[in-house]
Amino acid sequence: MRDYGQYCPVALASEVLADRWTPLIVRELVLGSRRFNDIDRGLPGISRTLLKQRLQHLERKGVLERVPLAHGHEYQLTPAGRDLEGVIMAIGEWAVRWMFSEPQPREVDPITLTWWMSRRIDHDELPAQRVTVEFDYRGDDPTRIWLVLDRDEASVCTTHPGFDCDVVVTTQPVDLMRVFSGITTLDQARRDGAVVLAGAPRLLRMLPGWFLWSPFVPAVQERLTPETR
Repeated sequence: MRDYGQYCPVALASEVLADRWTPLIVRELVLGSRRFNDIDRGLPGISRTLLKQRLQHLERKGVLERVPLAHGHEYQLTPAGRDLEGVIMAIGEWAVRWMFSEPQPREVDPITLTWWMSRRIDHDELPAQRVTVEFDYRGDDPTRIWLVLDRDEASVCTTHPGFDCDVVVTTQPVDLMRVFSGITTLDQARRDGAVVLAGAPRLLRMLPGWFLWSPFVPAVQERLTPETR
């Protein structure tokens, strides 16, 4: 990106962050993605070539660093990069206040939604044994995706993981995104029939505590009035 030639902090920050996709790449890093493929999974629509270029740009600008691993490398935010968490939250909260609306089907990719949910797990609330959740997404392009949860990690599978399913979530992607975003609650979505859960009663009682939902839920709920929820 060419510089603006202005002695201005906003211009300097824009030279680092204002390219297309760059704020979303920083969002993925802030939310905990470290490997190239993980960052890519959270950004449907970006080419891998462009993602590589944007990561190299952020590395040159001191926002992230590549850390060698036994196999490959991962990306870690530098102190300057970690300081952008508040910036990303402020941008999102501003959008919630002034332009956030109901999700549209074209905006909700079920794989990406499940991937986002996998990063917002309260692992301390999970049962001691492994839990496999099947998401049965209905609608124009029905698909099934599995989320395998244990105390150490959460894995998203687009093919059957080979484990018995403990909980089945039947919904449309848009309806689950409304829950994830804080537009409605899981309990309300179940009462409305927008989300249907099946499984052992003990696990169904526990399930709401497994998910932390979007970090922007407080801002969304603050904006909404009881009449518009």
